[in-house]
Amino acid sequence: MKSLHRLGLVLFITGFACWIFTLTLSQYRLTDAIIDQVVKTEHKAVVHRQTAFMKDKLYSNNWAFIKDFRGAIDAYNADMRAKKAWSEVIYDNYTFDVAKRASLGMLTTGNVWIWFWLSFGLATLGGLLYAWAGTKRLPGIQNNRQYRHPATDRGWIGISVGVFLIGFYIALYFYPEYLTNWVLLVDPISRALNAGPASRWFLYGFLYTLVILVMGIRMLINYRHSRYQQLRTLSVMFFQTAFAFLIPEIMQRLNQPYQDLKNIWPLDYTFFFDYKINEKLQAGSLGIFMLVWGIVLALVAVPVMTYFFGKRWYCSWVCGCGGLAETLGDPYRHLSDKTLKAWKAERVIVHGVLVFAVVMTLLVLYTYFTGQSTVLGFLDSYSIRSTYGLYVGSIFAGVVGTGFYPLMGNRVWCRFGCPLAAYLGLVQRFKSRFRITTNGGQCISCGNCSAYCEMGIDVRAYAQRGQDIVRSSCVGCGICSAVCPRGVLNLEVGPVSSRKI
Repeated sequence: MKSLHRLGLVLFITGFACWIFTLTLSQYRLTDAIIDQVVKTEHKAVVHRQTAFMKDKLYSNNWAFIKDFRGAIDAYNADMRAKKAWSEVIYDNYTFDVAKRASLGMLTTGNVWIWFWLSFGLATLGGLLYAWAGTKRLPGIQNNRQYRHPATDRGWIGISVGVFLIGFYIALYFYPEYLTNWVLLVDPISRALNAGPASRWFLYGFLYTLVILVMGIRMLINYRHSRYQQLRTLSVMFFQTAFAFLIPEIMQRLNQPYQDLKNIWPLDYTFFFDYKINEKLQAGSLGIFMLVWGIVLALVAVPVMTYFFGKRWYCSWVCGCGGLAETLGDPYRHLSDKTLKAWKAERVIVHGVLVFAVVMTLLVLYTYFTGQSTVLGFLDSYSIRSTYGLYVGSIFAGVVGTGFYPLMGNRVWCRFGCPLAAYLGLVQRFKSRFRITTNGGQCISCGNCSAYCEMGIDVRAYAQRGQDIVRSSCVGCGICSAVCPRGVLNLEVGPVSSRKI
């Protein structure tokens, strides 16, 4: 087992190192044709003039190329702002598209497959071998040294992973031009699926899906004694691969609107944005179906399904955010804060985000139907949706929600920020047949259930009092039951009136 474990780790580190190295492979050359292809007509003359010194110059790395290109545009914009010529300022960011098209070298030729397999291929094989080593152990949960290992207890490895994830999300959302080589690495796959070049969001979707699949296999092996854990892991792997990745990409190939068919408002906060609605209406019958499908999911499926099955039907079986948390984030679930202070903060923050999302959506719809962007003289729908997208959609959900896995546990976003989780939780708390039943007489107070509750619930306290767990934050992952050595906890459904709370 140790040799397989060690081989998997070596292959993963080698593949990861090759992936990082690919960022250095390309050279860059700006041409008039690239500007004509990327830049809007009204900006072409300015961009041609400002970047004339860059034309046909060969850059050895994208840092120098990006610095010169961005510097040229920023200098022009600063001059226009100084003259208060606001209409002349270039607000569009062309840097990523220009850098991608200006790339030269191995990643723009058939050699891209060599680096694809040296990076993604080796890393995936290494991860699978590392996970497969777990089959040599006896079935059952073994969390040996979880609270002492530097990778899982906020040690140097965990902090390093957190820093990388935070840096990746910052670059993805705000500086994608520095990731052009990684985008080029998956370009052939993008063209095969949607018949178009890869974007930063295709790169993200590909990585997201690959990680859930590899770490999902790890979950299947580690929790092979639990049928419930195996079924829900297979479920999130399927929904992420099919509904969130393959189907939306293929729909683009068919000239249909891009939509993750399992994503639900208000988690999908852009669903009611004007351009999204128009895009679906212009797509004909399929687009209208997608619009109606999304509305029915939010207004009918959420309360009905949650009444019968609790919020677990979505948060632990379908959701992509939950899928990543349950697979990639599994080694960090014990880091979730279990204190009363954290619970109080959680309730205020997550329901505050839900209110923010509802207000923003109402303003967006008001603007769509009336054509007026300002309400009550000071609420501007465009400013509010931009603010939500920046602080909640990007920083909270991405940078903090995933980047903080090794620091605050694997459900930071789901627990503190997800508006859909708040919506589902309200139904679960007050009107759902789902509950986790407890048998306090069998509890030996080992604390495993509380330690590994990713939502920060003190499960042991409920068990000792013989109370059913119906907390609005509980996602029904069932890990508390899986790690209980006495079978004290059971996920059940029954009449709402029979819940012991």
